[in-house]
Amino acid sequence: MRWLRTSRSGHGAVLAGLVATWLILYRINESLWETVLFGWLGLAPEERLSETLRFFFYDSVKIALLLSGIIFVVTVMRSYLSVERTRALLAGRREGIGNVLAGLLGVITPFCSCSAVPAFIGFLAAGIPLGVTMSFLIASPMVNEVAIGLLFSLFGWRITLIYISSGLVIAILAGWVLGRLQLERWVESFVYETKLHGAALDGSLALTFDQRLQMGAEEVTSILRQIWPYLLVGIGVGALIHGWVPTNFFATYAGPRNPFGVLVAVGIGIPLYSNAAGVMPMVQALHDKGLPMGTVLAFMMSVVALSLPELILLRRVLKPPLLVAFFSVTGLGIVLIGYLFNALLP
Repeated sequence: MRWLRTSRSGHGAVLAGLVATWLILYRINESLWETVLFGWLGLAPEERLSETLRFFFYDSVKIALLLSGIIFVVTVMRSYLSVERTRALLAGRREGIGNVLAGLLGVITPFCSCSAVPAFIGFLAAGIPLGVTMSFLIASPMVNEVAIGLLFSLFGWRITLIYISSGLVIAILAGWVLGRLQLERWVESFVYETKLHGAALDGSLALTFDQRLQMGAEEVTSILRQIWPYLLVGIGVGALIHGWVPTNFFATYAGPRNPFGVLVAVGIGIPLYSNAAGVMPMVQALHDKGLPMGTVLAFMMSVVALSLPELILLRRVLKPPLLVAFFSVTGLGIVLIGYLFNALLP
């Protein structure tokens, strides 16, 4: 994307025009698809197929718009905090304080399950304790800026704060527990043998604001290009749930009357492979079907923090006993959070 490669005087006008276009598209999105489907195509609003199509097209545009805005803003803000700074902030920190700081930094730094292995190697090679590293790696995919932005837009600030606080508690406590267990011997030996050659140049300090805006635009294009298949699959599944799956199906197997509902939701979420953007339409559809918010949050956290692809990647650096410990401690935290918030939230 090269829209920012204009004269300096034109940057403000271009940016203002894009913001105005974004606001207009977001505002007319729902009415546009209702006009197309129920007006131009003549579909009946009460039919299941009509509701499925409306959910799919409306959510596809809505989430694409939200993602574009969130990614752009967060990338510009995050350009002031490089990976090198993050590693320097965590190096030498004691467990406890280090776990808290690692969890907070995990929320705002650019890591996901796909980058778990290089991040793990780099942090341990820099001398960061295993438990602190684990807090960072749990928090980074579980509580991320995309999920925060989408949750806020779909469910409001209260649910968003619950999600942030519960995710951070899981990351901090799980990392602390894993650190206390002294499981360093179950890390593959080559990780500690890796050497960081020299000090990495922190180029974020030298960037101009125009360059940071350019980074934001390019990041939007890059991320949307990478995740659009998962995004459409997630929206498609959400549309099918919303339009075709009977409400009593979820009420029976994962509803408030089933004491094992949270366990069922976590068990379903772990095999799925998705990021926060892809899972959010499913979260919305499940909540619309009457699932308690604690169960829905547990489902979402299990998808983004305990997916099978992430565990396969982590197996390259963790021996089976540590991998099992990581999975068990994190999974137990997610389940407890689900039951806790089902009890607290009406």
